[in-house]
Amino acid sequence: MTQRETLTLAAPEVRFATDEAGTFSGYASVFGEPDSYGDTIRKGAFRKSLTARKATGGPAMFWNHNPDEPIGVWTELEEDARGLKVTGKLVTETARGAEALALLKAGAVNGLSIGFRARSSERGPNGGRVLTDIDLVEISLVSLPAASKARVTSVKGAAGPAGVAAFIEAARRAATLIRRK
Repeated sequence: MTQRETLTLAAPEVRFATDEAGTFSGYASVFGEPDSYGDTIRKGAFRKSLTARKATGGPAMFWNHNPDEPIGVWTELEEDARGLKVTGKLVTETARGAEALALLKAGAVNGLSIGFRARSSERGPNGGRVLTDIDLVEISLVSLPAASKARVTSVKGAAGPAGVAAFIEAARRAATLIRRK
């Protein structure tokens, strides 16, 4: 006779964090990469602007550089070794914010693009500017970024009915596997 062990998994409730819905991250600019205009951004070019923006708020988040279409807020901005790393939150209670989230989740849109004023630059070897000091005004979610590597790298969304169903199914499979052992 084999001895049987019963494992009971109790989960009185399962909660999904919805405060992250519409949050996404990526690089709004990548250092050393010439954009479609021939401009290259040097590490440190955003330093002054980021310090100033912490005190005043911003930069703005627009849809395709259109100031009539704000779609969210930037919650984190930092220069790292690669470029301008950003995290933003879409305002999904607006039609354009909800559309932007749907397009991001589907992979239909994943470009980021900066709107700025050049305070200081040098001539680069390719004839374009090497930007050394930038006044960052806005960062937009776009279809076609001028800098090909300026992209959204992750998107968080609310776990809707399909997400909840997938979680429940995964939990059932895990419980079945545990019972077999």
